[in-house]
Amino acid sequence: MSGGDGDGRGPGGLLEAAERRAGRAGAGAYGFALCLVVVCAAGLAALLLRQPLLFPSLGPTVVLFFESPRQPASAPRNTLVGHVVAVLAGAACLVVFGLQEHPPVTTEGVSGARLVAAGLSVALTALVLKLLAAPHPPAGATTLVVSLGLLTSATELLSVVAGVVLVTALGVALNRSLGVRQPLWR
Repeated sequence: MSGGDGDGRGPGGLLEAAERRAGRAGAGAYGFALCLVVVCAAGLAALLLRQPLLFPSLGPTVVLFFESPRQPASAPRNTLVGHVVAVLAGAACLVVFGLQEHPPVTTEGVSGARLVAAGLSVALTALVLKLLAAPHPPAGATTLVVSLGLLTSATELLSVVAGVVLVTALGVALNRSLGVRQPLWR
Protein backbone atom coordinates (compact mmCIF):
# COMPACT_ATOMS: atom_id res chain seq x y z
CA MET A 1 0.00 0.00 0.00
CA SER A 2 1.26 3.43 -0.86
CA GLY A 3 0.83 6.38 1.43
CA GLY A 4 1.24 6.61 5.16
CA ASP A 5 -0.35 4.63 7.94
CA GLY A 6 -4.09 4.86 7.33
CA ASP A 7 -3.92 8.16 5.49
CA GLY A 8 -6.36 7.06 2.81
CA ARG A 9 -3.89 7.39 -0.06
CA GLY A 10 -3.66 3.69 -0.96
CA PRO A 11 -5.63 2.13 -3.81
CA GLY A 12 -8.63 1.83 -1.50
CA GLY A 13 -8.32 5.41 -0.24
CA LEU A 14 -10.63 6.55 2.51
CA LEU A 15 -12.75 3.39 2.22
CA GLU A 16 -9.76 1.18 2.97
CA ALA A 17 -8.61 3.47 5.78
CA ALA A 18 -12.08 3.52 7.35
CA GLU A 19 -12.29 -0.26 7.18
CA ARG A 20 -8.83 -0.64 8.68
CA ARG A 21 -9.68 1.72 11.55
CA ALA A 22 -13.24 0.59 12.32
CA GLY A 23 -13.75 -2.69 10.45
CA ARG A 24 -17.10 -3.27 8.83
CA ALA A 25 -18.57 -0.30 10.68
CA GLY A 26 -16.03 2.01 9.01
CA ALA A 27 -16.71 0.61 5.56
CA GLY A 28 -20.42 0.76 6.31
CA ALA A 29 -20.20 4.41 7.31
CA TYR A 30 -18.39 5.19 4.05
CA GLY A 31 -21.09 3.44 2.03
CA PHE A 32 -23.90 4.96 4.09
CA ALA A 33 -22.73 8.54 3.65
CA LEU A 34 -21.93 8.32 -0.04
CA CYS A 35 -25.04 6.31 -0.99
CA LEU A 36 -27.12 8.93 0.81
CA VAL A 37 -25.43 11.77 -1.06
CA VAL A 38 -25.66 10.18 -4.52
CA VAL A 39 -29.24 8.89 -4.26
CA CYS A 40 -30.44 12.22 -2.84
CA ALA A 41 -28.62 14.10 -5.61
CA ALA A 42 -30.31 11.93 -8.25
CA GLY A 43 -33.63 12.44 -6.48
CA LEU A 44 -33.14 16.20 -6.36
CA ALA A 45 -32.33 16.25 -10.09
CA ALA A 46 -35.45 14.16 -10.75
CA LEU A 47 -37.53 16.56 -8.66
CA LEU A 48 -36.19 19.67 -10.36
CA LEU A 49 -36.37 18.24 -13.88
CA ARG A 50 -39.63 16.34 -13.28
CA GLN A 51 -38.14 13.25 -14.91
CA PRO A 52 -37.72 9.68 -13.59
CA LEU A 53 -33.99 9.96 -12.99
CA LEU A 54 -34.46 7.99 -9.77
CA PHE A 55 -35.71 4.41 -10.21
CA PRO A 56 -35.27 1.12 -8.31
CA SER A 57 -32.22 -0.34 -10.04
CA LEU A 58 -30.13 2.73 -9.29
CA GLY A 59 -30.04 1.57 -5.67
CA PRO A 60 -27.94 -1.53 -6.27
CA THR A 61 -25.75 0.38 -8.72
CA VAL A 62 -24.96 3.03 -6.11
CA VAL A 63 -24.34 0.39 -3.43
CA LEU A 64 -21.82 -1.33 -5.73
CA PHE A 65 -19.96 1.96 -6.25
CA PHE A 66 -19.35 2.42 -2.54
CA GLU A 67 -19.39 -1.13 -1.17
CA SER A 68 -17.10 -2.75 -3.73
CA PRO A 69 -15.79 0.01 -6.02
CA ARG A 70 -12.84 -1.99 -7.32
CA GLN A 71 -14.91 -4.94 -8.59
CA PRO A 72 -15.63 -5.29 -12.32
CA ALA A 73 -19.40 -4.87 -11.80
CA SER A 74 -18.69 -1.42 -10.32
CA ALA A 75 -16.65 -0.15 -13.26
CA PRO A 76 -18.32 2.85 -14.92
CA ARG A 77 -18.00 1.24 -18.34
CA ASN A 78 -19.88 -1.84 -17.16
CA THR A 79 -22.46 0.28 -15.39
CA LEU A 80 -23.22 2.40 -18.43
CA VAL A 81 -23.13 -0.48 -20.90
CA GLY A 82 -25.19 -2.65 -18.57
CA HIS A 83 -28.05 -0.22 -18.12
CA VAL A 84 -28.12 0.81 -21.80
CA VAL A 85 -28.29 -2.85 -22.86
CA ALA A 86 -31.00 -3.39 -20.26
CA VAL A 87 -33.12 -0.50 -21.53
CA LEU A 88 -32.76 -1.69 -25.13
CA ALA A 89 -33.58 -5.31 -24.26
CA GLY A 90 -36.60 -4.30 -22.19
CA ALA A 91 -37.90 -1.95 -24.89
CA ALA A 92 -37.35 -4.54 -27.63
CA CYS A 93 -39.35 -7.10 -25.64
CA LEU A 94 -42.18 -4.61 -25.20
CA VAL A 95 -42.34 -4.15 -28.97
CA VAL A 96 -41.96 -7.83 -29.85
CA PHE A 97 -44.79 -8.81 -27.52
CA GLY A 98 -47.00 -5.80 -28.39
CA LEU A 99 -46.92 -4.42 -24.86
CA GLN A 100 -45.70 -0.88 -25.51
CA GLU A 101 -49.22 0.58 -25.21
CA HIS A 102 -50.32 -1.61 -22.30
CA PRO A 103 -50.52 -0.28 -18.75
CA PRO A 104 -47.75 -1.39 -16.37
CA VAL A 105 -47.88 -4.80 -14.76
CA THR A 106 -48.87 -3.15 -11.46
CA THR A 107 -52.14 -2.05 -13.09
CA GLU A 108 -52.78 -4.75 -15.69
CA GLY A 109 -51.40 -7.73 -13.84
CA VAL A 110 -49.20 -10.47 -15.20
CA SER A 111 -50.18 -11.90 -18.57
CA GLY A 112 -48.49 -14.62 -20.59
CA ALA A 113 -46.97 -12.04 -22.92
CA ARG A 114 -45.69 -9.94 -20.00
CA LEU A 115 -44.20 -12.99 -18.32
CA VAL A 116 -42.28 -14.02 -21.45
CA ALA A 117 -41.23 -10.42 -22.17
CA ALA A 118 -39.85 -10.06 -18.64
CA GLY A 119 -37.99 -13.36 -18.75
CA LEU A 120 -36.61 -12.73 -22.21
CA SER A 121 -35.48 -9.19 -21.35
CA VAL A 122 -33.45 -10.44 -18.39
CA ALA A 123 -32.02 -13.34 -20.41
CA LEU A 124 -31.05 -11.04 -23.30
CA THR A 125 -29.45 -8.56 -20.93
CA ALA A 126 -27.43 -11.33 -19.26
CA LEU A 127 -26.36 -12.76 -22.61
CA VAL A 128 -25.25 -9.46 -24.14
CA LEU A 129 -23.41 -8.34 -21.01
CA LYS A 130 -21.56 -11.66 -20.90
CA LEU A 131 -20.62 -11.35 -24.58
CA LEU A 132 -19.41 -7.79 -23.98
CA ALA A 133 -17.54 -8.80 -20.79
CA ALA A 134 -19.44 -6.05 -18.98
CA PRO A 135 -20.92 -7.54 -15.80
CA HIS A 136 -23.38 -5.32 -13.95
CA PRO A 137 -26.12 -7.28 -12.12
CA PRO A 138 -28.31 -4.23 -11.36
CA ALA A 139 -29.00 -4.06 -15.11
CA GLY A 140 -31.24 -7.09 -14.60
CA ALA A 141 -33.53 -4.88 -12.53
CA THR A 142 -33.47 -2.08 -15.10
CA THR A 143 -34.61 -4.37 -17.89
CA LEU A 144 -37.50 -5.51 -15.69
CA VAL A 145 -38.46 -1.90 -14.96
CA VAL A 146 -38.87 -1.49 -18.71
CA SER A 147 -40.32 -4.87 -19.74
CA LEU A 148 -42.85 -4.77 -16.89
CA GLY A 149 -44.06 -1.44 -18.26
CA LEU A 150 -43.04 0.78 -15.35
CA LEU A 151 -41.07 3.18 -17.56
CA THR A 152 -41.70 2.89 -21.29
CA SER A 153 -41.91 6.18 -23.19
CA ALA A 154 -38.89 7.46 -25.09
CA THR A 155 -38.58 10.33 -22.60
CA GLU A 156 -38.70 7.94 -19.65
CA LEU A 157 -36.13 5.61 -21.19
CA LEU A 158 -33.79 8.52 -21.90
CA SER A 159 -34.31 9.62 -18.30
CA VAL A 160 -33.30 6.17 -17.08
CA VAL A 161 -30.05 6.45 -19.03
CA ALA A 162 -29.55 10.03 -17.78
CA GLY A 163 -30.06 8.84 -14.20
CA VAL A 164 -27.43 6.14 -14.70
CA VAL A 165 -24.99 8.66 -16.19
CA LEU A 166 -25.61 11.04 -13.27
CA VAL A 167 -25.05 8.48 -10.48
CA THR A 168 -22.06 7.02 -12.31
CA ALA A 169 -20.41 10.42 -12.66
CA LEU A 170 -21.13 11.30 -9.03
CA GLY A 171 -20.03 7.89 -7.76
CA VAL A 172 -16.74 7.94 -9.63
CA ALA A 173 -16.06 11.57 -8.71
CA LEU A 174 -16.70 10.94 -5.01
CA ASN A 175 -14.65 7.74 -4.89
CA ARG A 176 -11.76 9.32 -6.75
CA SER A 177 -11.85 12.48 -4.62
CA LEU A 178 -11.63 10.25 -1.53
CA GLY A 179 -8.68 8.30 -2.92
CA VAL A 180 -10.54 5.18 -4.03
CA ARG A 181 -9.04 4.18 -7.35
CA GLN A 182 -12.15 2.78 -8.99
CA PRO A 183 -11.20 1.30 -12.38
CA LEU A 184 -12.96 3.12 -15.19
CA TRP A 185 -12.78 0.37 -17.78
CA ARG A 186 -12.75 -3.28 -16.92
